[in-house]
Amino acid sequence: MSSYEQMNQILKLQKEFFIKNGAPSVDLRIDRLQRLKSLIMDNRYDFIDALNSDFGNRSKNASMLSDIYGIMPAINLAIKNVKKWSKPEKKSSNFPFGLLGAKSYIKYEPLGTVGMISPWNFPVNLAFVPLVSIFAAGNQVMHKPSEHTPITSQLLKDLCDKAYDENEFATFLGGPEVGESFTKLTFDHLLYTGGGSVAKHVMNAASQNLVPCTLELGGKSPVVIGKSADLKTSAKRIMFGKTLNAGQICLAPDYVVIHKDQKEDFVNESKIAVSEYFPSLKDNDDYTSIINEKHYDRLKDLLDDAIEKGAHVDEINPSNEDFSQQEFYKIPPTIVTNTTDDMKIMQEEIFGPLLPVVEYDDIDEATALINSKDRPLGLYYFGDNKSEEDELLNKTSSGGVTVNNVISHLQQNDLSFGGVGPSGMGRYKSFDGFKNFSNPRAYYKDIGSKLDKVFDAVRPPYKGDIEKVLKKLMK
Repeated sequence: MSSYEQMNQILKLQKEFFIKNGAPSVDLRIDRLQRLKSLIMDNRYDFIDALNSDFGNRSKNASMLSDIYGIMPAINLAIKNVKKWSKPEKKSSNFPFGLLGAKSYIKYEPLGTVGMISPWNFPVNLAFVPLVSIFAAGNQVMHKPSEHTPITSQLLKDLCDKAYDENEFATFLGGPEVGESFTKLTFDHLLYTGGGSVAKHVMNAASQNLVPCTLELGGKSPVVIGKSADLKTSAKRIMFGKTLNAGQICLAPDYVVIHKDQKEDFVNESKIAVSEYFPSLKDNDDYTSIINEKHYDRLKDLLDDAIEKGAHVDEINPSNEDFSQQEFYKIPPTIVTNTTDDMKIMQEEIFGPLLPVVEYDDIDEATALINSKDRPLGLYYFGDNKSEEDELLNKTSSGGVTVNNVISHLQQNDLSFGGVGPSGMGRYKSFDGFKNFSNPRAYYKDIGSKLDKVFDAVRPPYKGDIEKVLKKLMK
């Protein structure tokens, strides 16, 4: 039996189970979320060890932050609110029927089975945070984790197979062929988290079955530093976000736009910040490796291309370590100045610890630069000039915004997360995530039979001018 046939068989079982049992109760949804919480906390050290093995070296403290405790607020919020979210949402009924007892409401109902393809950069977080919204909405799930983190993916499968019946949650391992088959299944919704180039193939395959998609992608998330910004604080916050997971984050600050008079100070403050975070890098367990040789070579190619086209490169290497010989694929945080638009580092999403810097004379140049590229997943502004901030944000678009920090809008429990245009579509987290994986079914209960004569005004045979009646109804 092919992988497609095996997966399709599970999908068929899940759909039959849903038809037979209907929407799961609020209690069952909470139980599924509680099981998820226990699964993560009971096995947190195993997850951290698996992540470290897959990356070669991944900061265990950062993993605890992002892939364990970073998931808990989303679960707790859903457990607390799923009953409220599931209640029918009252709507007004047309005049005069609302006055005569008609009822209108929206009821958020499960879609059925949601397919979920999760990425390698945060393989636990980016599987389980969206899963919270999917479970809260009452859906069943089929999951395809990344083949680039095989140890973590196997652990995910083993633990989820124990915690959930395959009618609730089923995991499928494998490479691109399994992934391609997965996207051809007739899910009720498909969530893909990853790169834009693959997303086009995912969406194309899903469209053959009219499967709606949520795509969580990425792009070149810019940082604009206004002249009013505190450069020391800005550099510390930007470099923390840029070095977390060695920059392998969809929301990582991708490039910095700063006034030409402040560039040198920013570069110096960035060097100081990195040196404080990582006095050494090569054997420092807190500094994460690049996931594999392919991505390492891709980042090196971006740097080589930039240098060839005239960029100046500042490698931040506090202990002057030799990275030409190393066990893991580590790249020191690197600032790239004297950048130009024709450099690949200014065209492609970096997804690593390289930070290009672009200088401006007037902040409007930053707006123009951002708008010359695809709309990003995140946009970051540093400064205390409210009119400048408003001007920048009103004339640009992004999936989300953080002011005076990077990535932090993702960490707010009650904010949804998602992109816009090429950086993604659809949202998860919080009530918006619950709605994203629900069918907002419209209900209308009409007036009783005793008042049926009200309809005579719009029923044939028509007498006189019906427009007079319609005008009254339109008031």
